Amino acid sequence: MNHTEKLVDLLAEAGLAGRGGASFSTARKVAAAQDSRATLIVNACDGELDAAKDWFVVSRHLDELVHGARSITSDVRYAARRGSPTLNLLLAAGLPALEVPDRYVASEESAIVSIAHGDFARPVSRDRPLVFGGKDAEGRRLRPTLVLNAETVWRVSQIIHNGPGWFRSFGTPAEPGPRLVTVAGAVHHPGVFESAAGTPIADLLRRAGAAPYRAVSVGGLSSGFLRAAEIEQLRWDSEVLMAHGCTIGSGVLRVVGADECPVEYVVRTLEIAAAETAGQCGPCMFGVPAVAADFAAVAAGDAGRVVSLHRRLGLLPGRGACHFPDGVAQYLAGALRVFGDDLDAHLGGRCVAEPDRRNAHAS
Repeated sequence: MNHTEKLVDLLAEAGLAGRGGASFSTARKVAAAQDSRATLIVNACDGELDAAKDWFVVSRHLDELVHGARSITSDVRYAARRGSPTLNLLLAAGLPALEVPDRYVASEESAIVSIAHGDFARPVSRDRPLVFGGKDAEGRRLRPTLVLNAETVWRVSQIIHNGPGWFRSFGTPAEPGPRLVTVAGAVHHPGVFESAAGTPIADLLRRAGAAPYRAVSVGGLSSGFLRAAEIEQLRWDSEVLMAHGCTIGSGVLRVVGADECPVEYVVRTLEIAAAETAGQCGPCMFGVPAVAADFAAVAAGDAGRVVSLHRRLGLLPGRGACHFPDGVAQYLAGALRVFGDDLDAHLGGRCVAEPDRRNAHAS
């Protein structure tokens, strides 16, 4: 049994799943990379809204990150956003780095592979995982490439040093191991926290010093929302979150404060989503901006756009090369579930956050 085979067995025993959002078995991905002699790209782009855990890993655990990557293969590159502190640290350490444009979809797995092949930072349509290689839209060959999130690679190093038993002492049987969570928004101590599946979400918010809040955005533009009243009963667990239309995703919690209008917040984030098109798929180029425009119009009191909003929202899922429209559809569906009363108030010409804003200023 060679080194990589031993590593695959170790990762399988530990039960490590990807920390970038897909939660796929790392052992299976590394085994596939071994079979296809794939290169490795460590994704340290912090591609989701409010995400900061890739920066946390690179700034605090760079040696372990490099050890984890080189334990998988000697052919490694690191991807980070152009001009970011993360990229500067990687370059200062003399590591081979890919500069990724500061756009949402540019940090998607296949877009990074496209950059590595000297092409544009656009997602690539494929009929099989890129770890096995393939061809881009123009028929050019893509070398087998394994893309792993920075936290995932750091955890590989930890498992090698501490063993699968240590790793499984955190989390739940279904989702073992420690994991990082970024908490942002209406909190006194925003930042990246060590946690694990099964942790009460309220505990995470208390650690970050959450101010009074209306709701929590889970997973940025690729998940959904939780009401404040739901939080005390919920744990940071995929199955639990799925029942509320959310996923753990890339591990981001964004607290929507009590004096913040949630409808205006959703309008702003949908505007960001609308501007993030890679310019190659219809659902991204036209569908997401149309849905964002419909929601903004409804938020401004235009009841005539409600039907259009729901019709277009139903057309987004299942289309596009990178599934970005799927994430936006899930995000907006969660917003409509949690903020339905707030949106109705806007249609009636008022904002339910206004009394809270007056009370906050008075205090």
